[in-house]
Amino acid sequence: MRVLVVEDEPYMAAAIRDGLRLEAIAADIAGDGDTALELLGINAYDIAVLDRDIPGPSGDEIAKRIVASGSGMPILMLTAADRLDDKATGFELGADDYLTKPFELQELVLRLRALDRRRAHSRPPVREIAGLRVDPFRREVYRDGRYVALTRKQFAVLEVLVAAEGGVISAEELLARAWDENADPFTNAVRITVSALRKRLGQPWIIATVAGVGYRIDPAAGTGGAGGARD
Repeated sequence: MRVLVVEDEPYMAAAIRDGLRLEAIAADIAGDGDTALELLGINAYDIAVLDRDIPGPSGDEIAKRIVASGSGMPILMLTAADRLDDKATGFELGADDYLTKPFELQELVLRLRALDRRRAHSRPPVREIAGLRVDPFRREVYRDGRYVALTRKQFAVLEVLVAAEGGVISAEELLARAWDENADPFTNAVRITVSALRKRLGQPWIIATVAGVGYRIDPAAGTGGAGGARD
């Protein structure tokens, strides 16, 4: 299990990290919201442990972005706010569990393992198309048996395209499903991300651009065909 712990109190963060590691749980630490979002964009985590009151984007904002990403990553809120309405707000934001400070480390470990078991029982199916193998649970991608390292955003875009099974997905739909609600509809983010993803997957190009419509996975690319047209 690999978790992201977002906690701005250095001594508590270090204590949590060291305690979790003793329980064979890998933990990365973010002391503020910006660092948390950066780490979430780079690494694949099994669970996020969020302190709600942190510098930069709050724990609540990070929770909203995790939910909007569609990753299904469980969220455990870790906070000193113990009023019922505070907890209710956290659950409404998408939290799966709530632990108030002060707490025993062992209780945190037990809750993390319970969340991990629930996640394992609801694993999304592995999808295969045109030589691609996409495992949403492990967040792994293989093309013709070769592992392909992708950023979080590239993986999200690929998930949407693969789920369409060769159908065309518009840039607007990709923006809605792979970005959060703050995404600028006039940005070139989709085109840039698809272009980078296409390069990561390698030749023959497997993502075809359907002029004026959107993008699709080209099944012919997995059989030695010419692959999809590039932007």
